[in-house]
Amino acid sequence: MSPYKILYAEDDETLAFLTKDNLEQHGYEVLHCADGKLCLEAFGNQDFDICILDIMLPKRDGFEIAETIRKANADIPIIFLSAKTLKEDRIKGLRLGADDYLVKPFSIEELLLKIDIFLKRSHKKAPEKTTYTVGKFQFDHRNYTIFTDTQKITLTQREAELLQLFLEHKNVVLKREEILKKLWGDDDYFMGRSLDVFISRLRKILAEEKGIAIENLHGIGFKFVMN
Repeated sequence: MSPYKILYAEDDETLAFLTKDNLEQHGYEVLHCADGKLCLEAFGNQDFDICILDIMLPKRDGFEIAETIRKANADIPIIFLSAKTLKEDRIKGLRLGADDYLVKPFSIEELLLKIDIFLKRSHKKAPEKTTYTVGKFQFDHRNYTIFTDTQKITLTQREAELLQLFLEHKNVVLKREEILKKLWGDDDYFMGRSLDVFISRLRKILAEEKGIAIENLHGIGFKFVMN
């Protein structure tokens, strides 16, 4: 899994799909948001290494998002992607704390280069996180174990991958097909049944943990709630 996670806000579905696909092919993990409100909610609930923002977004525009993000985090790189070509817009974006401003249509190669530059500038590559705190438990995803001082439970590889996925997207809805494709590369019926079994086991393990639940959103997917 890539150590770098991108928050990407874009309301043009075609452009968003192509850009996200290209970034993922180059090893990045990308969370795409189609409007400004969802973007700010995602930023508040998850950790990201870089933000890529369109300006003309529904609900909250890119300038508002950048201003809010910069108040919360002075260091995270922000890149604007926009069809707005006026010098005044570029200057406004940079004054709000953006690190760069690319005009649409942009070259994916140029975007990748700028992402690489700003990530190297903002911090050196961090080691992959190997343990997580889950209520009273510690979860070691590399060794497929979840444990306390007096208890140790060994998970299957898929169960460990599923729990890690939930922990990296806590309090965020994950679509069922998204989980299946992430873990198995496909979303057929039999894999779906396996997923239900794994979720059932994780629920049993975490049943006594207050503030932790795996919610089932019928017809959509699941949310790992962790307060």
